Amino acid sequence: MEFGQVLRGRRMVRAYRPDPVPEDALERVVGVVRRAPSDGFAQGHRIVVVTGAAKRAELAAIAEPWYLENGHQPWISQAPVQLVLGVREASYHERYQEGDKLAEGDSEIPWPVPFWWFDAGALLVLLQLAAANEGLATGFYSPAPPEELAALAAVAALPDDVSLTGVVTLGYAADDPAVPRAALARRRKPLDELVTRLA
Repeated sequence: MEFGQVLRGRRMVRAYRPDPVPEDALERVVGVVRRAPSDGFAQGHRIVVVTGAAKRAELAAIAEPWYLENGHQPWISQAPVQLVLGVREASYHERYQEGDKLAEGDSEIPWPVPFWWFDAGALLVLLQLAAANEGLATGFYSPAPPEELAALAAVAALPDDVSLTGVVTLGYAADDPAVPRAALARRRKPLDELVTRLA
């Protein structure tokens, strides 16, 4: 598939067909984690692949009620795969305390931007693109209440030193009449409002 087609296929969906995701396609999607950006090659990304019906239902029971209460159809519980994304901040600190990152007597950089979160967003986009390349669709949820994030992390059995960044839903898209595609296209800002050129 050409990159332009893959890029156009990268969109959030909230409706899935019940068809299972082939294991080889799933492996190719999650395999991008080994090529995902990680500052200093810290490799702090973590993914928990959830395919079992009971665990997927546990995750959905935590996050989906808000969507249902706000008029959305069930979509988290429909997804045949959920990818729980985590990041281990300590991996970055450990990496930046290694000899090639420190001059003698220096201390670790001050991290004006916490790159573990920056890299987590990059991983999300790579997973979306990899899914689109396989003809699959993705959604993403990450509840605001800390207790819900903690509950999702507990279901996914994330270690204490790994922070949950959110969950990617993965599967084959179903038609979703609730998505106003034309309205979204009209809201797309012109390129010159988003990109500035300096010579």
